[in-house]
Amino acid sequence: MTDPDNPEKQPRKKRHLLLKIDSWIDSTIWNAGFRSAEIWEDITIFFRRFRVRGWKRIVFELAGEGLTWGSVGAVLMLALAQPAFEATKEDWRNRGDYAVTFLDRYGNVIGHRGVIHQNSVPIDELPDSLIKSVLATEDRRFFSHFGIDVIGLFRAIVTNAQAGGVVQGGSTLTQQLAKNLFLSNERSIDRKITEAFLALWLEANLSKKEILSTYLDRAYMGGGTFGAAAAAQFYFGKNITDVNLAESAMLAGLFKAPAKYAPHVNLPAARGRANEVLTNLVQSGMMTEGQVIAARRSPATVVDRNQVESPDFFLDWAFDETMRLSPRFHQHSLIVRTTVDMGLQHAAEDSMETSLREYGESYHAKQGAMVMIENGGAVRAMVGGRDYGESQFNRATKALRQPGSSFKVYTYSVAMENGMTPDSIVVDAPISWGNWSPHNYENRYAGRITIATAVAQSINTIPVRLAKEKFGIAPIRAMATNLGVESPVRNDVTIPIGTSEVTVMDQATAYAVFPAGGYQSRRHGITQILDYGGDVLYDFDKDEPPAKRVLSEQADAYMNQMLSRVPYVGTARRAALDNGILTAGKTGTTQAYRDAWFIGFTGNFTTAVWFGNDDYTSTNKMTGGTLPAMTFKRLMDYAHQGITLRAIPGVTAPPPPKTIAATKPAAGAPPPLVRPRMLSVESTKLLKDIGEELKTAAPLAVQKVASAE
Repeated sequence: MTDPDNPEKQPRKKRHLLLKIDSWIDSTIWNAGFRSAEIWEDITIFFRRFRVRGWKRIVFELAGEGLTWGSVGAVLMLALAQPAFEATKEDWRNRGDYAVTFLDRYGNVIGHRGVIHQNSVPIDELPDSLIKSVLATEDRRFFSHFGIDVIGLFRAIVTNAQAGGVVQGGSTLTQQLAKNLFLSNERSIDRKITEAFLALWLEANLSKKEILSTYLDRAYMGGGTFGAAAAAQFYFGKNITDVNLAESAMLAGLFKAPAKYAPHVNLPAARGRANEVLTNLVQSGMMTEGQVIAARRSPATVVDRNQVESPDFFLDWAFDETMRLSPRFHQHSLIVRTTVDMGLQHAAEDSMETSLREYGESYHAKQGAMVMIENGGAVRAMVGGRDYGESQFNRATKALRQPGSSFKVYTYSVAMENGMTPDSIVVDAPISWGNWSPHNYENRYAGRITIATAVAQSINTIPVRLAKEKFGIAPIRAMATNLGVESPVRNDVTIPIGTSEVTVMDQATAYAVFPAGGYQSRRHGITQILDYGGDVLYDFDKDEPPAKRVLSEQADAYMNQMLSRVPYVGTARRAALDNGILTAGKTGTTQAYRDAWFIGFTGNFTTAVWFGNDDYTSTNKMTGGTLPAMTFKRLMDYAHQGITLRAIPGVTAPPPPKTIAATKPAAGAPPPLVRPRMLSVESTKLLKDIGEELKTAAPLAVQKVASAE
């Protein structure tokens, strides 16, 4: 409010006040700048005392640069060490405190996992010949290096360069233990870096004796055995403390390639490898030629036993599942009844090996993986790679690979849930989403087509158009997760055509929803866990919740109707089963032909098949409709012999006739698999019911009969 006597007085005061504030700000900033300049000048003058010239300046410059790059290197090393830090968070010690005996679905023993360290032989009680044989062959400088043998690594590089190939490894025993405990056999720079950090961590947290003891306890030794003690019992029928030099050399030779040198599989190769170990003992100076000559002349003999074919990839996964369930009980010695069917397991392994042996070289494919799930969720077979002895990395459960077009089922499932039908018309034409423009195979476009045709012909633009124009990315991600994909699904516009990595197990689990009528497949590998007293600690049917519906009945029927056309008029014509058994599924092929998939199902089984290479190199134009589909058919033809066939929900029409001739077997190929005669589902159920009735039946009265005298 202004003064009525002097209306200009108050505005003038306000202007003077603002001028004072402005003056104070200007002077303060100027004084601060002036003072800062003075301080900087004082600092400059002070440090001039330390200015050096001539050769000393070169030294200081190099030291400064070294400090700078050293700091950068330290930050980089810390970043590279993060995967190793994450790996060591797990309770890796207690995993080995479990002793688990695994049974197949029929109650037969199929393998063991875990080690009771309290009952293992202390390192000081092991034969000196065994310790020396292992160190002479695997790591001669074990007690002198810090986890990474720089000298040994340089020697290996020189030796390999002179030989023109890999003839000598540079990994220390500690690095091998780090790989066995925490990592896979994947050949990559990232894995080797993580392995090196883990080796340093092991050296810092364990003594040398503990590292050596753990290595001898945990290494795979062939024949389904883990650890030197188990191998000594299996191969020689004796305690590890009683093995002689010849036997120690044979055991030490197994660490390099247990499948190749297992004596019950190839005794001449095992003895040849043992002779190399004896030579290593002499060359390392740990023994003289006179000390090993007797072992050369009298090589080890092994117990005569049939070759054991444990489903090792499945058992590794089942052991992980046991550890996941272990918080529910406290016992560490367990008997686990699994879902694996050894007849189907052997057929799956044979199908995979036959395919790779016949066509792997021509397709430039070296690896494959497969999972078979019976309707109801039981995992009946699993192949995690071509040779467990060469690589224990389970490609069925741990390898993340792009699924290609086999991922499209999640997009189409969303479309069916949103009111579309197989007969809905969509436009196959070029499309762009931001900076991304997907293309069809061979850049061909069909114009207006039905969704059923788009599925059968695996057209790329249609799922992208549906996601862009209809419902977006979020519902697709949610659908994949709800159906059973456990791997993280990317939030990316490219996922409708399969750029988000998944596992073979993910795909088998999710596709098994379709023959289950839209309910969760309840995929599982364990039916019961018991202690050695016979008490049931876990029962899948009683302890797990019932399956929830994840796909509406109508949407599931539509999906089955479309997927059942793919093996007959679509991209998977080599997958159609014989004898009129209705088959459904979807192919998948990724960019540059790095991955080839076929995931298919009948009313009885769902099987996911993948082929590719561990190093992500391209195959020779292998698609999901070639080798994966052929491998699927070989296994599924075998699996459906002599069983009661179930219908695929929503599909009533019989399968259309095949439109291609059956693939002729290659020259010298083994005959088709023939499944042994077995009981039907009804007969098996009847016998089980009779058995249950007998368990609860009252005991028979025993009548005493008087003897005649």
